[in-house]
Amino acid sequence: MIRLATRADLVALPALERAAGEPFRAIGMSEIADDAPPSVEELVPFQSGGRCWVYAEPTVVAYAIAEEVDGFGHVEQVSVLPSHARQGLGRALIDTVGEWAAARGLSGLTLTTFADVPWNRPYYSRLGFRVLPPESWGPQLRAIRQAEIARGLDRWPRVAMLRG
Repeated sequence: MIRLATRADLVALPALERAAGEPFRAIGMSEIADDAPPSVEELVPFQSGGRCWVYAEPTVVAYAIAEEVDGFGHVEQVSVLPSHARQGLGRALIDTVGEWAAARGLSGLTLTTFADVPWNRPYYSRLGFRVLPPESWGPQLRAIRQAEIARGLDRWPRVAMLRG
C-alpha cells in the first residue's frame, strides 16, 4: 500500500536506498552502489512537506521523494528493494508523485537519470517520460544537473526527462 511516509518510516529509507543501489555494482557502477544514501535528517523536509511516499506491506519496501522544480513535479528519488523489483511498485510510486503534482497544478513530472542503465532511462521511457533537451531546462533543473556533474555522476551519461 502506498501512503505518505511517517517520521518513523524515515529510519528504514537509508538502508532501503543502499540495497536498491546494489544492482549498479553488477554493471560496473560500484561508485553509485557505494554512494551515501540520504540521511534521515535530509529526508525530514520531504516527509514533513508531504513529499515522501512509501510502499509498505507492512514494512517499507519502496519509496519516492519529490519536489517542485521549474513548475513541474520533480521525482527526486524512487527506490525499490531488489527483492520487490519488477512488481510495479516504482510505477505506482511515480504515478502517486504525478497525482501530487497534478493536484498542485504543476505541468507534469521531471527527473534525471542514467541514460544507459536498463532500469533508468529505458524504464522511464516505458512510463511515458521523454528525454528533455538541455536547451529546454529551466534554471532549477539546470542547477540539479550542475550539482550532479559536480558529484561526478556524469562519468556515465545522464539525461533529464519529462512526462506531461
